[in-house]
Amino acid sequence: MAISVAGLIGAAVALALGLLNYRVIVSALEGRLRALDRSESAEERQAFEHKLTLMRRIILWTDVAVFPVVGYTLGTMIAG
Repeated sequence: MAISVAGLIGAAVALALGLLNYRVIVSALEGRLRALDRSESAEERQAFEHKLTLMRRIILWTDVAVFPVVGYTLGTMIAG
């Protein structure tokens, strides 16, 4: 199975879009969640920060894993 140049270009473009998506989505979600934060103790604040870190990691890895695969597939389908 040969690797398609069009697919690689599609994957690179999709990765860039995925990283842009990450910045936009994480910024919006984190800002909204911080505004809604009702942590009163240091332990609650630490748990909240841990959940935010986990959210950022999940979104990043999803964007890095899914977007390039979709981009490669679309690049191959459209340009061969």
